[in-house]
Amino acid sequence: MHSSTTVETPQHEQRDDDALSHGLKQRHLSMIALGGVIGAGLFVGSGAGIAAAGPSIVVAYAVSGLLVMLVMRMLGEMSAAYPSSGSFSAHAERAIGPWAGFAAGWSFWVLLCTAVGLEGIGAAHIVTGWLPGTPEWAWVALFMVVFCGANLTAVKNFGEFEFWFAALKVGAISLFLILGGLAIAGVLPGTDSPGASNLTDFLPHGGEGLVIGLLASVFAYGGLETVTIAAAESENPVRGVASAVRTAMWRIALFYIGSMAVIVTLVPWDSKEVVEKGPYVAALDHLGIPGAGQLMNVVVLVALLSAMNANIYGSSRIAYSLVARGQGPRALARVSGGVPRIAVLTSCVFGFVCVLLSYWRPNDVFPWLLNMIGAVILVVWMFIAVSQLLLRRRVEREAPEKLVVRMWAFPVLTWVALAGMVAIFVLMAREQDTRVQLYSTGGMTLVLAVVGYAWQKARARA
Repeated sequence: MHSSTTVETPQHEQRDDDALSHGLKQRHLSMIALGGVIGAGLFVGSGAGIAAAGPSIVVAYAVSGLLVMLVMRMLGEMSAAYPSSGSFSAHAERAIGPWAGFAAGWSFWVLLCTAVGLEGIGAAHIVTGWLPGTPEWAWVALFMVVFCGANLTAVKNFGEFEFWFAALKVGAISLFLILGGLAIAGVLPGTDSPGASNLTDFLPHGGEGLVIGLLASVFAYGGLETVTIAAAESENPVRGVASAVRTAMWRIALFYIGSMAVIVTLVPWDSKEVVEKGPYVAALDHLGIPGAGQLMNVVVLVALLSAMNANIYGSSRIAYSLVARGQGPRALARVSGGVPRIAVLTSCVFGFVCVLLSYWRPNDVFPWLLNMIGAVILVVWMFIAVSQLLLRRRVEREAPEKLVVRMWAFPVLTWVALAGMVAIFVLMAREQDTRVQLYSTGGMTLVLAVVGYAWQKARARA
């Protein structure tokens, strides 16, 4: 049904999306969806959340997990109706206007490129721990060259890397859950069941600790959006998005909430090792399984490299889509061999500049950059919810057959999700550390929205 160009596609997008190769198979997409949930934030960042919230971190992950499920369902509904490498940025443009697509897309691009650098630093830190005396920046450069090269050749190379990375992460975390479950039940040889002895002090730092844990858990979920970007380059985009979104619920419940419950039951929440070694390594060391802690370090390294690979891919496709829709320098939209190579290179260069800034300007420019991206994921979720609220009615009216995935209890749960996001913004404004992030991200989003609006007006006059 083509009754309205407003609903169909932002200008140029369908034609330009077709220039990309469709080399991702269903198995790639399924594994990207499965492994994309198990990010570096879960392995590395959850330690600080446990230290602040204690056993109530399980509640924090459950609450933010429910919010993420709603966001993924909304994004899935729109992405199944209109598959696009621009994902939520394209949906925001379609629903709200080009300025919204511009602000959501470029802020996410900055987030992903910076994350590429941070993950490179984290991965290099693990390797230099094994090979002391080797320069960290050289390892980051090596990882950057490998993944930049993989992303420059063909999309199936990205898919293949992610397939095996995700398989390893899923296998490792599943084994961790099985071993932890056996230890808690008291049937793992050589270990005694801790029972509920580590769960007695459920809220050690009161509501404030729970808030810090909640904010940490929200940012650990970042990266789930990649599967809707990747779906546009798969053999069957609609089916790919639909199956990824439908399985998101049990994956979040099992991997995130399940592993947090195992960790706080096995290890005292105030153990220094939880922050120093990371919660997963601390839990396995606690069980006394020989070499398990070091093995978990290998898995954390894989998680960081996997996130690096996925973020180079995601950032290049977001940049490509924005430019294809007339919202950036045309050179980034050049496609050769089905790959937007200049967009890939630009994203990698930006990521490596972030790495250099961490060495050159660790006390001013680098922290400023980190603060600026601090709340981007929440801003993106806000754009997703508002876009879905506006698009759903329009699609029902003009192209109901496109609603392959439907948001539950619409519009009630969309409003509930929006209220949850506003509540998190309020909590961020109350906390000293996160307040700076909130204001910095807010400033960047406002600047991008103004530039996007000016761009929109200039194009309308042209």
